[in-house]
Amino acid sequence: MKKTDVKSPADYIAPLNMDGLRGRMLHMPAPTAKKKRQILLVYGHHCSLERMFGLAEDLNQYGAVTMPDLPGFGGMDTFYSIGEKPTLDNMADYLAAFVKLRYKRRRVTVAGMSFGFLVVTRMLQRHPDIANKVDLLVSIVGFAHRDDFVFSRKNYWLLRLSATVLARKWPAGLVRHIVLRKSTIKLAYALVANKHSKLKDADKEEAKKRIAFEVILWQCNDVQTYMYTGKQMLKVDLCHTRVPAKVYHIAVENDRYFDNNLVEQHLNVIFDKVTMVPTVMPAHAPSVIADAKAAAAFMPTRIRRVLASS
Repeated sequence: MKKTDVKSPADYIAPLNMDGLRGRMLHMPAPTAKKKRQILLVYGHHCSLERMFGLAEDLNQYGAVTMPDLPGFGGMDTFYSIGEKPTLDNMADYLAAFVKLRYKRRRVTVAGMSFGFLVVTRMLQRHPDIANKVDLLVSIVGFAHRDDFVFSRKNYWLLRLSATVLARKWPAGLVRHIVLRKSTIKLAYALVANKHSKLKDADKEEAKKRIAFEVILWQCNDVQTYMYTGKQMLKVDLCHTRVPAKVYHIAVENDRYFDNNLVEQHLNVIFDKVTMVPTVMPAHAPSVIADAKAAAAFMPTRIRRVLASS
């Protein structure tokens, strides 16, 4: 019986040093010389290279895949460490610098997940030269406007107020060192396991694995950056600048965060053409996309056909 090699994120992760910030980058070379597509994958808000490895592995069958850390996420240095704030514009400019350094004159396929697509969109708005070199743009449960959220008015303002307070240095520090302890996080998830979208479909052993990974995510992402960018997400409106590009938008049916109809309307204000591609998933995104098999259901056939085309 033929054995298949199990891939590990560690085999593809290398140091990334840009603009005085130290982080990591995942790069998976093209499987064959015939696969010319260059794919840039940008992860979301509560994320890391390891969490998205399965999706990168799945996309790798269509070409080379590169996924960089974002400042303050995945363990990377924060913008605060160089005297700047993690504004959306700064995130977009950082990503633009990475694209120019990494791809130079090459064409690139860009896929952004959730907050990652927000960063991608702002990058394309601020750097038209990069927009001109994108051969395919994919939004994976992305959004572009604060009204896209499905939160009640009460919950919206509660989240926004909390993010505003915790985006300050001292409150964020207290959360990091008191609230986000391993034991506290495990207990919090255990108490809501039967109702939480990331856990309710898991058996006991699988739930333990997912909770353990959530501990890593909460502790590797900078709290102040997380809260500051969270506040920006709740205030965002990118509908003021057009981007001359077409976008394929992967929309999760019954998304617990976004109204897909409003997302489509707002994306149409920004982009030349929006093609909605529904996918059936139990939540906004899988808790851990550990391997290509786990990620396969998240990538619709229509997107695969486009990726497979030259």
